[in-house]
Amino acid sequence: MSDLSAAHVEAFLEMMSAERGAAVNTLQSYERDLEDASSHLRTLGTGLTAATPDDLRGYLAHLAGQGFKASSQARRLSALRQFYKFLYAEGMRGDDPTGILDAPKKGRSLPKTLSVDDVSRLIGQAETEAAAGGADHLGRLRMHALIELLYATGMRVSELVSLPASVLAQNGRFLVIRGKGNKDRLVPLSQAAIRAMRAYGEALADEMARDETGNRESPWLFPSSGKQGFLPRQVFARDLKSLAARAGIRVATISPHVLRHAFASHLLANGADLRAVQELLGHSDISTTQIYTHVLEERLHNLVQNHHPLAKQAKKQD
Repeated sequence: MSDLSAAHVEAFLEMMSAERGAAVNTLQSYERDLEDASSHLRTLGTGLTAATPDDLRGYLAHLAGQGFKASSQARRLSALRQFYKFLYAEGMRGDDPTGILDAPKKGRSLPKTLSVDDVSRLIGQAETEAAAGGADHLGRLRMHALIELLYATGMRVSELVSLPASVLAQNGRFLVIRGKGNKDRLVPLSQAAIRAMRAYGEALADEMARDETGNRESPWLFPSSGKQGFLPRQVFARDLKSLAARAGIRVATISPHVLRHAFASHLLANGADLRAVQELLGHSDISTTQIYTHVLEERLHNLVQNHHPLAKQAKKQD
């Protein structure tokens, strides 16, 4: 490193170790990131200590040009911020050149989802197994009810497994779900979900009536002997993957959260309003729901292609 940059980096690393107790791996990461930035700055004829905001902005642009992900760029910028804050605090620089730099924007990955056909196969497998009877009939009825409820409502898995047993007494087509922040929301139930829930509820009542341990009542729809008293979401996720395998669906593509995404994506693809989906999912901010805008964009594209007069004319000419 040119001028005093090497000495300043060494002093910075010593401070991180002595005063902040940074781990060895953290120190090595800082050292690598600062050395990389210094190496680039040397090609510009300057040093790390003397770098300007434009120099550092150019360095970030260089990383982007080299194909570094936004997360990797942000990590390098974080190391630079810590370094220049140290220099400023120690009086080695009169300013922090990273203060006016914007962090690289991380692209939001699209949620994994399932096709309508895959969901139909999954539910069909659960329904067939539930109707078969035999050993662990209650467990298979439970799985069918879980999947029907999840796909019908799009609720979070934590909301699903902790549903109160009192929902069995409801006769309407709607379910009240208590979500994050103890906020209640109303979601509609499909006829298939109502039937699956009632069939499971009747079998559960029979099982509890025969229970010789005396534990005949539970406040939960999906009771468990575990600490929480209701079905652990990890158990549901494991059983869901097993069901997917039996239905011929790739296990890596399935999880309770993927079914929640499928619920939202399929609604939007069939004309639902984004605000309505926001309410159903229990998102407090519309920006969270906007991860599904790719579905809306595809729907609008197809709408234009199928109904715009010029698009129709072009099809006729083809």
